[in-house]
Amino acid sequence: MKTFKPIIFPVFILTMLIYTGCAKSFLDHPLENNPPVTNIDYTDLSLMYQPVSGVYKIAATGGFAEWVGTFMKTSQSDDIDPNTGYPEVNDLVHTFKNTAVQSFWAVNELWNNYYRVIINANNALAELDKFGKNVSPGDAANNGVLSRCRAEVRFFRALGNYYLARSYGDVPILGEESINPGYLDTVRKSKVADVRMYIMSEMDDCIANLEDLRPNEVPSPRIGAVTKYTALMLKAKAAMDLAGNDNASPYWDIVLDATNQIISSHKFSLFSDYYQLWKKPGKLSNEAILEFQYSDFGGVTDIRTSGPDVWNNLFLFQGPPNTYGGPISGSGWLVPSDNAFNFLMARNDAIRIKTVFEKCGINGDVKTYAVTPAGDTVSGNDGRKKYFNGKAYFPKSQMTPGQGWYGGNNNIHFWRYADVLLMNAEARMRKGQNGDAPLNEVRMRVGLLPLTNATIDQLLDERRAEFICEWWGERLNDLIRTDRAASVLPSFVKGQGEFLPVPQGQIDINSNLK
Repeated sequence: MKTFKPIIFPVFILTMLIYTGCAKSFLDHPLENNPPVTNIDYTDLSLMYQPVSGVYKIAATGGFAEWVGTFMKTSQSDDIDPNTGYPEVNDLVHTFKNTAVQSFWAVNELWNNYYRVIINANNALAELDKFGKNVSPGDAANNGVLSRCRAEVRFFRALGNYYLARSYGDVPILGEESINPGYLDTVRKSKVADVRMYIMSEMDDCIANLEDLRPNEVPSPRIGAVTKYTALMLKAKAAMDLAGNDNASPYWDIVLDATNQIISSHKFSLFSDYYQLWKKPGKLSNEAILEFQYSDFGGVTDIRTSGPDVWNNLFLFQGPPNTYGGPISGSGWLVPSDNAFNFLMARNDAIRIKTVFEKCGINGDVKTYAVTPAGDTVSGNDGRKKYFNGKAYFPKSQMTPGQGWYGGNNNIHFWRYADVLLMNAEARMRKGQNGDAPLNEVRMRVGLLPLTNATIDQLLDERRAEFICEWWGERLNDLIRTDRAASVLPSFVKGQGEFLPVPQGQIDINSNLK
């Protein structure tokens, strides 16, 4: 294994980092594609965080936030208009014949993205072991730093496994032994339940070693880093997927305990303005449990000339193909559906409608334009698209003056405290308890009246409304885990549509993955 190339840029400020090339399969080791570095001084313990910083870079630019994963996880739900994007995605939406897309390049790319994070995490752990050999047993301070560094890396390795299992079902678990020559050529899949059990076990160790802080809390030296509470949330989410629709499942106890710990810490709160949460005022708020941070460093340089197209992930490819001009422009994908609009309208969910459904004009023989609540003028590309996704909308007035890159200087909201509250409410209800308090906290933030003795159906409706048109597949996952997908999604066949197929290219490399 080649040694780790130091990251000299500020931790989490990812705009200017150089992105490693895409591997053809997860068998490739991205770090091994770089020139070897032989002058790392592993006795200099001040450098210990550099491998960790590299894992954040991969996670935020080519792992969890790349646009491929966004549209693959989101477009299958009823919140997104199926008539946008690739025809193979339309096939997924309309028929759920997942074998039809087994050779679709995006199915393989999504697989690669998650394993890219895992393999980089395992390489980073190996680098941390080299630093660890220079930490004496009696050095409590540096042993603490080492344990925390390892925990941050192990969190992202587990997060990769979590979304792999969500997406593909049975998948290989790649531990640190995966860096050994030949190991990856014969690796076998683990059952989806075993992957989730592995994640919960990993999080128990991470929880014990991560900082007891909110990600944005001072005096953390690494604002935005994963903390004990990020790990508690991942443990809760894995347990909730294991519990499924079974009220008697013991995993609901784990969900309840983990979310209770987050809530009772009193460190988190909902950002007061749901509309502005997705814009500059909402960057790394007290609601953030996991957020990928980007910065334009206050400059106007188009980042395409200096680094990865990181904002392409959630902003550019969802923006309207705007013939009006200006920075509010994109590829017009992931258009909110009429189904989603009608769902929110029936609830009188005005704030969420304002947030999600940004109108775009019609661009035809007679050009018409729409004006956003923030005053930006936008058009569409044809008469089909009435909206673009307002959660990926960043007003021009909040961008750095002169910055022409749509979405520049905004963060990607990955996990939020609102999800913790709704998981807690569901766990309470599943166990026969009252879940009104955490549920109503989420409702009242967007001006809805509180519920009394809320039901599971009302809770699931609130989850859909709160996370509507977000990018991590919560709607589809909720439908599948609660056994509602076949009754909601056209042509969904139980036992067939729950997971993407293992990419054919991966099976060609390793027949154990068939």
